Amino acid sequence: MKTLVVLPTYDESATIAEVLRRIRASATETVDVLVVDDNSPDGTADIVEAVAAEVGGVEVLRRPAKSGLGSAYREGFKIGLARGYEALVEMDADLSHDPSVLGDLLAELDGGADLVIGTRYMPGGRIPDWPWHRRAISRAGNLYARRMLGLSARDATSGYRAYHRRALERINLTAVRADGYGFQVEMAYKVERSGGVLAEVPIEFHDRTLGRSKMSSRIVAEALVLVTWWGVSGRWRARRKRGALGAVGV
Repeated sequence: MKTLVVLPTYDESATIAEVLRRIRASATETVDVLVVDDNSPDGTADIVEAVAAEVGGVEVLRRPAKSGLGSAYREGFKIGLARGYEALVEMDADLSHDPSVLGDLLAELDGGADLVIGTRYMPGGRIPDWPWHRRAISRAGNLYARRMLGLSARDATSGYRAYHRRALERINLTAVRADGYGFQVEMAYKVERSGGVLAEVPIEFHDRTLGRSKMSSRIVAEALVLVTWWGVSGRWRARRKRGALGAVGV
């Protein structure tokens, strides 16, 4: 499948070169990479251009200011769709995600899935660097999202995933507003609500050892509030629909 890996970056100079080389070593010539850089002051975009000349199939989109993860993915996906890519992949640029798993994600897409999530919470999935309390919080958040939204995904917050272009064409990317964890949950929710088929493959997630995490309490709080809102509003709409159908039948 003609594939575009979208890598949002902000101050990833410590890891981006290795990530790009590992993607190229693991992927075929049908896989390209688009780095969406938010004007990193550490020169990430310059490093990308240097590595691109070395490995090929890599392009950098320089944005004028830091605009967030969700915004970067939306812009990258729109570019990929316009250029005719069949598969659009999300991957972190901090070595948390193993590029060698890319083939497993794409194989599931090729088998008919619309969205394939690399999950930490299925047999074969691991988070070796996390203490028990952090794993517990993450699991609880994912369970809450599943219950509130009726998701089939066991790891709706995972940022290693692949979309078939038909899944992205069925949803309104412009209307997706969340960032961070919220963006990942919202995208899975929209794909399943539109009738898309979701699959999961196990991954081993490693915490970054270089650079600084972009996650914040604001992003976590945003995800919690949005999941609650989507769940409540979805139940309200379903109740109204049942009421309307009941009224018609009277």
